[in-house]
Amino acid sequence: MDQQRKLIFYKNYFREFFYAQKKNVQDKIDYVLFVVTVANRIPKKFFEHITGTDGLFEIRIEFESNIYRIFCCFDEGKLVVLFNGFQKKSQKTPQKEIDKALKIKQEYFMDKNKKTDYEKR
Repeated sequence: MDQQRKLIFYKNYFREFFYAQKKNVQDKIDYVLFVVTVANRIPKKFFEHITGTDGLFEIRIEFESNIYRIFCCFDEGKLVVLFNGFQKKSQKTPQKEIDKALKIKQEYFMDKNKKTDYEKR
């Protein structure tokens, strides 16, 4: 299978979430991330836009009776930038988790723009 998208982890937000999970949960996360990178169209059960946001998405993982979410965005087309993750315990995604992801997304683009500005000098 050809890679359709590339994943990057912004700072340690995703890694901290990932390594706090049990091995079998990590394996399921790895599988879903693999699907995100190779699928022509990512199945909706694994990936969805967060309503009311400007380009924030969630990667959706279900394992046994647990639900996990990893926030991300696209950058430069086929680059998927992973942010924070959490275990979902209620029907609706908690606003505080969305707000945290939006803050991290803003931080990512500010850092990227600083680097771009510096490289232009």
